[in-house]
Amino acid sequence: MKRVRCPKCENYITFDETRYADGQSLVFQCPDCGKQFAIRMGVSKLHNRQKDENPDDRLSSAQSTSDQDGDGNSCGAIVVIENMFHYKQVIPLRMGDNVIGRHQKGNAINTPFETVDPSVDLNHCTITVSRDKKGQLRYTLKDNNSNTGTFVDNVELTPRERRVICGGTLFTIGATSIILRTDDSEDSEHSV
Repeated sequence: MKRVRCPKCENYITFDETRYADGQSLVFQCPDCGKQFAIRMGVSKLHNRQKDENPDDRLSSAQSTSDQDGDGNSCGAIVVIENMFHYKQVIPLRMGDNVIGRHQKGNAINTPFETVDPSVDLNHCTITVSRDKKGQLRYTLKDNNSNTGTFVDNVELTPRERRVICGGTLFTIGATSIILRTDDSEDSEHSV
């Protein structure tokens, strides 16, 4: 089953994609607002950004250059774990500040994810990707004065705290759990 979002009210409509061929156009009418819109079956432009149906996703070497450092290396990703509010999502990180929060039309953050979890703020937390003195990627997590807090290992970050995290770190915002995935954390997953 696939989901499409109404461009007017952002309501989701679910349909069986196996009944249609690549390249075929489909027209939907939103049951909430009545808006009619069309889609074309095939690979989405966001396919590499959010692979929400394959639990064995790995970071693609073909990620866009905005998801890489100046040397063309991947900067990692966050994996938003599926729960009752949303499907699993893999969202690439870029060098600098990655402001994480709930997707909403008009929200200007650069690392949104789709959820209906009311405990996730629009601008909840930030992961800053930088390089340390040895040239290794460094990930720093901070809470953006959110209403429900940001937790690492079930300990809430204090208002001004900056916590260095590494690949495989699980952190929680609202009722949503997220894992930091780096190239190093993938290697350790394969060696287990």
